[in-house]
Amino acid sequence: MPQKKIKIIDLFSGVGGLSLGAARAGLDVVAAVENDKYAVLAHKKNFPNTKHIDEDITTIKIGELLQRCGLKKTDKVGIIGGPPCQGFSTIGHKDVADPRNQLFVHFFKIVRSLQPVFFLAENVPGIMREENDELRQTAIDMVKDDYVILDPIKIYANDYGCPTTRCRYVFIGYKASGLGTIKPNDFRRQESRVVVREALCGLPSRISEKWQQESQGWRRVKYPANLTEFLDSARNCIPQGVGDPTSISNLIDENMVSGFLGTVHTENVKERFRNVRPGMIDKVSKARRLEWEGFCPTLRAGTGRERGSFQAVRPIHPSAPRVITPREAARLQGFPDWFQFSATKWHSFRQIGNSVCPIMAEKILEIIVQKVR
Repeated sequence: MPQKKIKIIDLFSGVGGLSLGAARAGLDVVAAVENDKYAVLAHKKNFPNTKHIDEDITTIKIGELLQRCGLKKTDKVGIIGGPPCQGFSTIGHKDVADPRNQLFVHFFKIVRSLQPVFFLAENVPGIMREENDELRQTAIDMVKDDYVILDPIKIYANDYGCPTTRCRYVFIGYKASGLGTIKPNDFRRQESRVVVREALCGLPSRISEKWQQESQGWRRVKYPANLTEFLDSARNCIPQGVGDPTSISNLIDENMVSGFLGTVHTENVKERFRNVRPGMIDKVSKARRLEWEGFCPTLRAGTGRERGSFQAVRPIHPSAPRVITPREAARLQGFPDWFQFSATKWHSFRQIGNSVCPIMAEKILEIIVQKVR
């Protein structure tokens, strides 16, 4: 661990999956840039000591960003972020002309200007399609003379001890003067297999449809006497200065955890869900039933208000005739039980589905931290 922590700016921070991974890897998340007001509110709750810039990143003068983040040119800085991926997603419209695609390039404009000691950008596999070659090359060309740039690395979250098959690409570059040699093979991991059963361990399976308000979503979790690495990460491993004090106190003192909000299903829907076998898909809703001994498929975010506010299809619980709760989704995405999301199901599911798996982020960033000179 370096004596002086690298100070992190998280661009397009969302609710803070990358931020949490960075904090747990020993980095100092000093600033986050995000213009979704609900994501900003949640990020502020979980990262109260972080400087929050809740603006459209393209309107911010790059030359003023360091100062606005409370940083000096002499500070050792790292830039991380997950630029919006909707235009690249194979689930979406695969729209090459989607203006949000240019935010990937804008990330690299900021890197070129601020010259951090390293950068990490995360995105969906669709960004590697041939029609996006020019956009990727435009971005990389901006920084190729100043950085050692690794080939894009394909990452499966379940290889890093997370219970989801979520697949992403990470783009990493670093200053040879600031870090030792990093190779793509450094990121080839095969952690112990964490399946849905372990991920949902201790969470209540009986969820009332009447639990619709945030206060009703607080329920007691039964942790086993001997915590696995995954469950220890879910209950503990709280970086200094991170987390909402009330939520942490509720967890540590009483094992009380938020996010157990119910979804109202008709009797016909419940009957259909009962008849869906594990791993199979409900023909009407297209919801997949989780398997106790399998991995969760990639959780989707749905669309924002500007795109019609469509809810994403949620997986069906492995044994109960209902879709999963926000807290179950958070566990499956690798978030700890003390981490807070929006008070509403719609926003919380969007925040979880849009996030980087924090366990995956932590283990990737740990490798970079170990290389700091």
